[in-house]
Amino acid sequence: MSRCGVPAPGYNLNVELFWWMATLVLMAIGLIGTVLPIFPGTTIILAAAILHRMMLGPALSLGWPAIALLVLLTLASYAIDLAGGWLGARRFGATRWGALGAVIGAITGIFFGIPGLFLGPVVGALVGEIAGGMKLIDAGRASWGALLGNLAATFGKLLIALAMVSCFLLATPAPF
Repeated sequence: MSRCGVPAPGYNLNVELFWWMATLVLMAIGLIGTVLPIFPGTTIILAAAILHRMMLGPALSLGWPAIALLVLLTLASYAIDLAGGWLGARRFGATRWGALGAVIGAITGIFFGIPGLFLGPVVGALVGEIAGGMKLIDAGRASWGALLGNLAATFGKLLIALAMVSCFLLATPAPF
């Protein structure tokens, strides 16, 4: 259907509804992926929006400015994810060694599933602080900050993912 409400030649409402459902399912998986780091959540949401645009065309989907906004939000979510452990560790008194350890731990934790994503920055900050000459109690404080920073980053990613889905729904004409 065109924007003026007149069916375009070869238009099929069932096909449009199928792509809407596929897009919404992918976006739901993306929302789950922002909290449970099994899937790259915001990347899946962006891919769903681009798939919707490719399958239904510009008349029935969102425009390029909205896609550009979704790309920027996706990049922002990755920046928040990487900075979370570092900022949390720094806030709780970590030195450069602890902050670097938290970042290395976060990257290493990716390969160990969900526990690795939460424990990687904590262990990394602890090892970094001890390697830098800090006492165990101070290193533990920095590790606690890395954990809290990662939890805050996860919450921030969830907010960005919700903003992405909202942007998609507001920028895309309804199928009926």
